[in-house]
Amino acid sequence: MRDLLTISPISMSILVVLLPLIAFVIQAILGKKSTSGIISLIAIVASTLISGGFVFTAVWDNPAISTTYDWFTIGDKTFTIGILLNNLSVLMQFIVCIIALPVHIYSRSYMRGDPGIHRYWMYLSLFCFAMLGLTISKNLFMMYIFWELVGFASYLLIGFWFTKEAAVQANKKAFLVNRIGDLGFLIGIAIIFSTFGTLDLVDLFGTDGFFTQGIDKNSGWMTVAGIAFFLGAMAKSAQFPLHVWLPDAMEGPTSVSSLIHAATMVAAGVFLLSSIFPLFNETVLLIIAIIGTITALTSAFFALGQYDIKKILAFSTISQLGYMMVGVGIGAWDAAMFHLTTHAFFKCLLFLCAGAVIHEMAHLKARENREFDPQDLRNMGGLRRYMPKTFGLMAIASLALAGFPLTSGYLSKDAIVITAWEWALHHGGLYLIIPILLVVVSILTAFYIGRLIFKAFFGEFRLQDLDVTRLHEAPRAMLIPMLFLGMGALFFIFSWNPLSYADAGILQGLSVAYPFAEIHALHVIIPIILICGSLIAWWIGWRWYTKGSYPLNPNNRWIQASLNQGYLNELYHKTFVESTLALAHIGYWFDRYIVDGLVNFSATAVRSLSAFSSWIDRYIVDGFVNTVAGTTYYIGHLLRWIQNGRLQNYLGFAFTIVLIGIIYLIIR
Repeated sequence: MRDLLTISPISMSILVVLLPLIAFVIQAILGKKSTSGIISLIAIVASTLISGGFVFTAVWDNPAISTTYDWFTIGDKTFTIGILLNNLSVLMQFIVCIIALPVHIYSRSYMRGDPGIHRYWMYLSLFCFAMLGLTISKNLFMMYIFWELVGFASYLLIGFWFTKEAAVQANKKAFLVNRIGDLGFLIGIAIIFSTFGTLDLVDLFGTDGFFTQGIDKNSGWMTVAGIAFFLGAMAKSAQFPLHVWLPDAMEGPTSVSSLIHAATMVAAGVFLLSSIFPLFNETVLLIIAIIGTITALTSAFFALGQYDIKKILAFSTISQLGYMMVGVGIGAWDAAMFHLTTHAFFKCLLFLCAGAVIHEMAHLKARENREFDPQDLRNMGGLRRYMPKTFGLMAIASLALAGFPLTSGYLSKDAIVITAWEWALHHGGLYLIIPILLVVVSILTAFYIGRLIFKAFFGEFRLQDLDVTRLHEAPRAMLIPMLFLGMGALFFIFSWNPLSYADAGILQGLSVAYPFAEIHALHVIIPIILICGSLIAWWIGWRWYTKGSYPLNPNNRWIQASLNQGYLNELYHKTFVESTLALAHIGYWFDRYIVDGLVNFSATAVRSLSAFSSWIDRYIVDGFVNTVAGTTYYIGHLLRWIQNGRLQNYLGFAFTIVLIGIIYLIIR
């Protein structure tokens, strides 16, 4: 406990985690009295300053620091909790803090006046506590606890507007789908503990850990464990086919979407896989790369046909998470974490800009007393004239998402795509399909984000009968955090060289050795292909959505498939929901007519047998006994009547007997 009382990275990292928890407890006690959010804001400001000034700077590029505390003992096994600070964990902790801070500032304006604002701040602090605890957990069991707590906090935030049926269904869907992944995580923990007797990350993956001492990773159980952990990451990081919860999770406040579903919670899966990377063998890594590629491609396709501005960004998030998973699968988990970091800034910015647009459209709807969807791109157009700063910031974030030069997204996306080409050329054959598809996804990304910008900010406002002159720029309290994130979308935050990802500080700090050779020509060829592809995609988008030369039929089956998310929700509904309901109906029928029928028949038979037994007992057994008793009683009564001490009775009885005897003799 002594290190908790000193200014050490360990004690400071614990303080970073505990401050949001304290804010949560205070706000829970205050209840509706706490609506300003100042408690949550102070907590996250302090956590950010401490994380950056006392944890990140002290640990980055220095030897890892860890500490362990005994928790409880079962038999001869002692379970521990602990703190692990290395380049990966302090980077993730700092990312969570530095993204949560502008979201808190933005929320004070965006959520002002909401009747449930006190709950919002409470849930937000709980989420930050869980996410920060996850980043520095020293063992898998402790990580699993925070993993579950993150899921619970996100459940509360997604369903924040619980009076809306869509929000209730969305948080329920997110909760159920994530339970599938959590089961995988738990199975992985069970296999690791039963095999090695420990869940400590240092004991397992440290310099002297089991996986650095020649453990056979190709055994069946290690493959199963790797797939199980990946299943946990698939659900949390919305990988195909467990991605279906994330688009629906946009029912929560936009500020929630920006924090949870763009920068932190959904990135937890990538962080988990990076933390336990030595566990994975070639089979599991190939599966991760394939699933990541499928996720990136399908989600980019689904984003093409969406009209809800937040759902486009949701599918974009899923697609970019697919990129990160490919990075892990090809062995370049440092590139995956680099893209996770840059993506946190520009995707959070995209969501906050979208929130500013929705905010103004919702106010216009209220002022004009009209019914329309403030999130539908078909109700927008020409907004750059009324919201020029929001437009500029969203354009920067869009360029970063598309991987355009001078942005951070250009550096991190190239790091994954180029490395994927080097990996594929090293293996040859069908492996080349993965980097080819990543190039296609990059071009599709440029097209769908260009479509969003063109439809929302260019052309004429589509609701001509409304007074759009009253639209205005977002409040300063929303613009300042957006401007902060906009700086993170530019290259100089991560590397002074705008054209080479190799100089990025994050990649140098994580320093992963790849098992394949670097091909220098790809560092020129691939960026040129991606840039040219993006420019062509934007030119097509400009002609289609700004110049009004859209050539496609909106009822085209491919467009409908994109709009309806490939009908996966319908497939899942028929396959799982309806089949479960049918099974429930069968079970109900069986229970009612077979089980209950058998029980009721048995009960009726027993009751009938009891009634028959009662009749036998009452009229046969009791009847015979009562008859004998009655006869005996009657005879006794007669004799008792005779022997009563009265002489006349005795004479009468004697006379009667004599008379009977005489009659008998006469008759005979």
